[in-house]
Amino acid sequence: MVVAYILFTFLDSSSKYLVLAGIAPLFIAWMRFAGHVVLVAVLFRGWRDIGRFRAASPTAHIVRGAFLAGSTVFNILALRYLQLVETTSIYFFGPMIITALAGPLLGEWAGWRRWSAIFAGFIGVLVITRPGIGVFGIGHFLALGSMLSNSFYVIMTRRMSASETPESLVFYSALAPLVLLTPTLPFTASMPGDAWQWLLLALLGVFGGLSHWCLIQAYRQATATALAPYPYLQMVWMIAFGWFIFDQFPDNWTLAGAAIIVASGLYIVHREHRLRVRNRAAPGSETEAVAKKL
Repeated sequence: MVVAYILFTFLDSSSKYLVLAGIAPLFIAWMRFAGHVVLVAVLFRGWRDIGRFRAASPTAHIVRGAFLAGSTVFNILALRYLQLVETTSIYFFGPMIITALAGPLLGEWAGWRRWSAIFAGFIGVLVITRPGIGVFGIGHFLALGSMLSNSFYVIMTRRMSASETPESLVFYSALAPLVLLTPTLPFTASMPGDAWQWLLLALLGVFGGLSHWCLIQAYRQATATALAPYPYLQMVWMIAFGWFIFDQFPDNWTLAGAAIIVASGLYIVHREHRLRVRNRAAPGSETEAVAKKL
């Protein structure tokens, strides 16, 4: 899990470098998914058993891929205006949005304690963006769009996981955005200015594909609850990369908002863990009904 989020940091840092160098965000996103498709096909050796990639619901894969494409494009656009740690902080508000949406969309309703954590996380976002005092801008708007798109992508992943194979979920999460973004190539494709930019474009798919592969391996070795806190370590990598590569260090407001969001997210992880423990201890009993309200 740690390696996966270091790779995600490489992915965001490379994307920010390329978009600041003048490469079109849509072309960067297309290259990222093109490399991802090739890498996943090689890692899973799809030619040996094509059945593993069979899609039970192609339409759902397309919609899910559209949400991931939107999340990626919005994030790359946001990186043009914001520091790495700012986009990451807003992105980490996503689990709270997912918790809120899981009620009406998945029937997994949150209790008042988790809603309190969601509200606290929203306060953290307000601390970072500070609307009304001239800080909130197009970059924050784009980062929020990326976070919301990713939240719906995760919700769909959870709904589809019961009927789709893991291989199909990983493969089509890259193939669908690749197909959807291909019509934009004649208008967005641009030649990088030097060999270094070519290398970074080629590595985008490697960073994205390997990070998802590492996530799969992590969840095979440990429970989701045990792994849940580790993504927040990405905040450390983002601060370090932003400082050393782009000479950007977050101000105190951004650090404070990030701390509030991380604390809120970790509390939600803690509450969901306790809920699962209580449900396992007394399934179908009054305790389960009470636990769902916590």
